[in-house]
Amino acid sequence: MKNLLWFLLGIAGGFVLAHLVNKDPRGHEILADVDARITEFADRMGDAYREQEARFAGLVDDVRDAAADAASSALAAASDAAGNVADTVGDAARKLAD
Repeated sequence: MKNLLWFLLGIAGGFVLAHLVNKDPRGHEILADVDARITEFADRMGDAYREQEARFAGLVDDVRDAAADAASSALAAASDAAGNVADTVGDAARKLAD
């Protein structure tokens, strides 16, 4: 509980100090510079995140397409194999009937 109190006092003290620094023109300039740097950093991080997200989305789409192609190829191969088995069984049945 004591640590929470110190934490809250530190936050309140930081706000008071920032308010006092902001009143001075030089302090205002420094805080504006810090704010600009933070905004620039946040923008860069957001751009990097969106770029990485787009790259992952492209990879997921490629994998999905490859899996669909593999599934359709496997289905076609199974269908051909089933047709060959049916033809072989039909030929064997005709030979037995003759």
